[in-house]
Amino acid sequence: MADSDLTPVAGVVLTRASRDDAPELLVLQRCCWVEEAIANDTLDIAALHESFDDVKAWLEEWATWCARASGRLVGAVRARREGSTWEIGRLMVAPDLAGQGLGRWLLQFAESQAPHDVDSITLFTGARSTRNIGIYERAGFRLSSEPSPPNAVRLVKVMQR
Repeated sequence: MADSDLTPVAGVVLTRASRDDAPELLVLQRCCWVEEAIANDTLDIAALHESFDDVKAWLEEWATWCARASGRLVGAVRARREGSTWEIGRLMVAPDLAGQGLGRWLLQFAESQAPHDVDSITLFTGARSTRNIGIYERAGFRLSSEPSPPNAVRLVKVMQR
């Protein structure tokens, strides 16, 4: 997906991530999840405790895409199949670009990559991340009563066929 006319931020190009992206992904992840820690009043957030090796490992397990503007990593998202569910994770946008639609664009892209035979899409966010929850609900996700990690909520979107 490289059509910059579709991106909400001029000049952003989306490419598949590689192991070479791991250092920048770790930095972006820490920047983004510090804001989550503030919103949720806790440092007990898995993304904040991941190491460089952890990021390299999940790059092997998840399909991951990087959004770049003039070479700078400005956003990313990952997804994978878990049984009959498409799981989206580590949706992140550089803090200076938040609120410009890049996160919604990344979410839509990750959703579009779901295999046609999955029943639902799921993702997690902080339990007190009201801005994120609102974005996900506007995109058709609903809060789930299924178990979630500590300080997090699960949101689910049933696939329409």
